[in-house]
Amino acid sequence: DGGDLSSDAGLLLIKEFISKLGIDTLLEKAFKTNDPALFRYHSDPKNLLQMIYMIIAGYFEDDASDELTNDPVFKSVLEKDALASQPTVSRFFNRMDEDTLNQFLAIARVLRRKIYSIQMPQAVILDLDSTLLDAYGRQEGRAFNFHYQSNGYHPLVCYDGMTGDLIKIQLRDGTQYSCTGVVDFLQPVLDEYLHDYPEIPILLRGDSGFSTPDLYKQCEENGTSYVIRLKENGILRGKASDLVDELDEITRNNKVDYAVVYGEFMYKAKSWPYERRVVCKVEKPENQMVYMYTFVVTNMDSSPGYLIKFYCKRGLMENFIKESKSGFDFASVSSHTRIVNANRLQVHALAYNIFNWFRRLALSANMRKQRIDTVRLKLLKIAAKVVHSARYITFKLCSSCPYKNEFYETFSNIGKLNVQLE
Repeated sequence: DGGDLSSDAGLLLIKEFISKLGIDTLLEKAFKTNDPALFRYHSDPKNLLQMIYMIIAGYFEDDASDELTNDPVFKSVLEKDALASQPTVSRFFNRMDEDTLNQFLAIARVLRRKIYSIQMPQAVILDLDSTLLDAYGRQEGRAFNFHYQSNGYHPLVCYDGMTGDLIKIQLRDGTQYSCTGVVDFLQPVLDEYLHDYPEIPILLRGDSGFSTPDLYKQCEENGTSYVIRLKENGILRGKASDLVDELDEITRNNKVDYAVVYGEFMYKAKSWPYERRVVCKVEKPENQMVYMYTFVVTNMDSSPGYLIKFYCKRGLMENFIKESKSGFDFASVSSHTRIVNANRLQVHALAYNIFNWFRRLALSANMRKQRIDTVRLKLLKIAAKVVHSARYITFKLCSSCPYKNEFYETFSNIGKLNVQLE
């Protein structure tokens, strides 16, 4: 009885951004499930867009679509008289298969080209990692992972360490080891960058879970610089003995304060066909007597100190993973079949990337370092009343919103974007 009201008026900014980049047009052309029906009122691209808007707004479950069926902002951004219901959304997901997985990869590649046409990166840092998505029930592929001591899926992820863009994510069974399938996972990404952006330097970072000679060889053959941590062992510690002696000398008269030394040597493990450069750090933590070692294998020429610090910056990716899981609910893998869950993950990944591009390219300058939860609270969850006239639909937003200026600035920034539409 209070009129056409909504609490998600900030989605109008997301709609403006999506239209500016032509994402809605791209989905109409490039996304289609293997659907035998000749006509559906709720088409596949519209269903996909609906889920993207819902995820960005914080509605992660299919059931939320029933509550949002007549929300005026959602109806406006989707240009529909009513949203798809929960049964329609669930049937939409259940139609997804290997074809739609490949479509998501193709869509991501086209969207990267659009984003890079606006802002070409000086370099791309491929940060590899894996994480656990908790799953409950009898989902296909759900299994116990010893490292995380929990049941779920264990996907491979690759983020751009410079921007936080999710380059690629692939769902795997819970029992898979970190580096299982990493070469096949990474090769399409390297092929894309070598073909589409040959002028952009590519660097790769990975923890000791990815210390496999196949990955080193792949990077070397594709002109990719890498720094990958090695698991500590007696042979590596023996080769770093000179550094230990140097650290002993430095700390001879002071066993309390922090001290560190850097060095390098050539090393060949049994499974390696030839020697590779290993840089290392030996440090004495404050108020401790036991030394700590860090060994990193690399094909880069920079100093050991620089390379160790460059490797340690991959810790920023843990923040990207945390935001993906808590802010975009990557663990929404609630279907019974593995292939449907893999597609669900790609939908959430696409929503994450769209918001990350929106934050980097369009969001108000003083909000660009804020996480999704904060931006939702400040800019997306804005109260609005909708007024219909003969020709127009007017959204009257809350005039006392404390972030009104940021809203106007973001809207202005979207209008200034110069994107190459295909």
